[in-house]
Amino acid sequence: MIPTKNPEQIEKMRAACKIAANVLDRLCQMAEAGVTTYDLDQEGKRLIEEAGAVSACYNYGFGDHRFPAYTCLSVNDEIVHGIGSMKRVLQDGDIISVDISLVYDGWIGDNCRSVGVGQLDEDARRLLEVTEEALYLGIEEARSGHRVGFISNAVEKYVRRQRYGIVREFVGHGVGRSMHEEPQIPNFGSRNRGDYLRPGMTLAIEPMITAGRSAVKMDRDGWTARTKDGSLAAHFEHTVLVTNGEPEILTLPDSWNGQVVRQYESNVANKG
Repeated sequence: MIPTKNPEQIEKMRAACKIAANVLDRLCQMAEAGVTTYDLDQEGKRLIEEAGAVSACYNYGFGDHRFPAYTCLSVNDEIVHGIGSMKRVLQDGDIISVDISLVYDGWIGDNCRSVGVGQLDEDARRLLEVTEEALYLGIEEARSGHRVGFISNAVEKYVRRQRYGIVREFVGHGVGRSMHEEPQIPNFGSRNRGDYLRPGMTLAIEPMITAGRSAVKMDRDGWTARTKDGSLAAHFEHTVLVTNGEPEILTLPDSWNGQVVRQYESNVANKG
């Protein structure tokens, strides 16, 4: 059963997502050479708490296996769930995926962006561009009456044409009172697959793309997932509301101009 939200609940989702988007935006601006991922994680903690929210990442898990950081910070070949560390100093040419998931007034805001540190080479720059474009192509399909597979297939078709790998072990998902709700949203698959979307559904759409093969290996910490072949990975995510018309992106930071975003979406859709 895929949860739908009523107007009051949607407003609470908007508030949580706005905080998550602004925290993400600030941390991405801080991602410069010489900064440690621990510095970023602690600033994320401060900003989340300053906004009256709490991290949905910290202590996530079961029993003794709980996530020890407030944000997920994944560098270069790390795909998802990287843990901030004083030993991980960002270097010029790195790419880092900054993933913010928080709880505000009982509702989740969830988003991620991959950014470059200093000057990127052409391969890294292109990987980020394609992954972000794939995200917006998926968002364009998050419409009432479409099946989940419309999103999955839009991402896969575009990424395959660009000759990149698609991570299969981690997928998008519904989001609301819990960080992971139904439905699961793979970044691959048939259009005729999955449940039908209805107004009031809120979805975390998140392509995770690799420059090489898509095989994943896990670090000994039990959380950090990285590419098996050591190739670069990128990850972009928005929380999106299904409406009676255009999908609404809930995780837009205050610094972004909405019209610019819509034009970008339009340009990307033309590439689909």
